[in-house]
Amino acid sequence: MPYRPHLVTAVLTVSAALILIACGGGSADEGGDDDRIAGAETGGADGTDPTASPSRPAPRTGRPTVALPSSFRVEFENWTNSDPQLQAILDDGKEELRSEYAAIIAADPRSEALAFYNTGASLKSARKWVQGFVGADHTLVGEGRVFAPQVHLSDEGFGVLFYCVDESKGYTKNRKTGEKKGTPKGTDPRLQYRTRLDKSEQGVWRTTTVETERGAC
Repeated sequence: MPYRPHLVTAVLTVSAALILIACGGGSADEGGDDDRIAGAETGGADGTDPTASPSRPAPRTGRPTVALPSSFRVEFENWTNSDPQLQAILDDGKEELRSEYAAIIAADPRSEALAFYNTGASLKSARKWVQGFVGADHTLVGEGRVFAPQVHLSDEGFGVLFYCVDESKGYTKNRKTGEKKGTPKGTDPRLQYRTRLDKSEQGVWRTTTVETERGAC
C-alpha cells in the first residue's frame, strides 16, 4: 500500500532525539491499553457505505466526524497517556491519520477533515497524496495497525508524535477492475511516522510537518 511522501523540517529532526529521551523508546503510556484508517461520513466513491468503527470515541466539540467503512479497518494500540495534554496530541494525531484514509476512500482531496487536522506543508502534501489515488482510480481495503506511539511536548510548545504503521494487511483496490495490490514482496510493510503538531487558537493540535521512514520500526 503506497504511502504519501512527507516533508521534513530541521526542527522535527532535532525533536527526534528529544522524544526518544522523553519517552525512553516505549509506548505512549506504560499502563495504557487502547490503536489508523478512515472512511468519510458520506458514502465512498466506490459505492460502499461507511460505518463508524465501534471503538471510535465520540468526536470532541467542533471536530468533524471521521468514520470507517467496513471494508477498511484500523486498530490503534496503546494510544493512551496519563497526561491530558499529551493525550490531546495523541487524539488529534490519530484523527489526522484517519482523515487521510477517509479522503482516499471518499476520493476527496478537499475533504473537510483533511483540512481540519492538517495545515501548511502537511496539508499540501496530504492533498497531493490523496489526488494520486483519485487519479489512479484506487481506494483502500483491508486492515491497518498503528502502534508504538511516542509523544512529547517541546519547550517551544509544539507537539511531536512518532508512531508505527503496519500495512501488511492493507491493500489498494482499483474501483473499476477490483484488482488489489499490497506491499511488494521483500519490502518491509511497517513505516514510522514522525510528525509535528501545533495547537490552533481553537485548541486543535494540527499536523504541520510529517516524515516517514520504511523499516524504521
